[in-house]
Amino acid sequence: MREPTRLPKWLGVLLTFTLVTLPSTPALAQAAKQGNTAVKPVPRDKNWVKRHETFVAMAKRGGIDVLFQGDSITDAWGGEGHNPKAAGTKIFEKEFVPLKAANFGIGGDRTQHVLWRLQHGELDGIQPKVVMLMIGTNNSNGKDNTAQEIAAGITAIVKEIHQHSPKTKVLLLGIFPRADRKTGKPNPEQMEKIKQVNTIIAKLDDGGKTVRYLDIGSKFQAPDGSLPRSIMPDQLHLSEQGYRIWADAVKGPIKELLGGRSAKSR
Repeated sequence: MREPTRLPKWLGVLLTFTLVTLPSTPALAQAAKQGNTAVKPVPRDKNWVKRHETFVAMAKRGGIDVLFQGDSITDAWGGEGHNPKAAGTKIFEKEFVPLKAANFGIGGDRTQHVLWRLQHGELDGIQPKVVMLMIGTNNSNGKDNTAQEIAAGITAIVKEIHQHSPKTKVLLLGIFPRADRKTGKPNPEQMEKIKQVNTIIAKLDDGGKTVRYLDIGSKFQAPDGSLPRSIMPDQLHLSEQGYRIWADAVKGPIKELLGGRSAKSR
């Protein structure tokens, strides 16, 4: 009787690491069963559902080539369905509306909420050429979720996008740095968690074929690592100056992905 083929030890370690850091669909389902709230799609309150329905109606109208998706930091880009006085509105209208962009960000969302929204109509009627996704900071508070759980939630969102729209390219942003509103000092445990999440989700980058990872967090920081209040007034959300920095950092990559090219291939 032939002995079963044995994998080299290094290959077994690599496969194990890949399964942990880049969960497959069955692995994500199993994670949900095991209590990872970051991958379990759930809605929020009635007002939140109404905002979601606004985005569903926008999607059904079609004509969206670039979709911004995320939480309050994305929400404040403004645009249709958002506060007209949002900090990023003027920049969004100038830089991204001409690219047929729409903003589906909702303040307070976590990965599980974005996942639910995508599964309930926000991609019905559209197949965006590019989705800019930045999500996960609300999952990082205290003991809400571990870095691995948050990364699994983000991975699930990317998979959900591609399930609905296989040709969409995702510009996946690292979670931005943050600090205490009053003191301006970062929570070391939280920032370490965010760093770990970003390290894991960076591995989803496949050279821009379907996903390009981009970490622009350092652009909001002073040389000493602090977050100037002129850029992040409350040490989490951006001012108009912050949205200008964000726009300048991503408008090139978005246009490259729209044209079918990755900046890495140039």
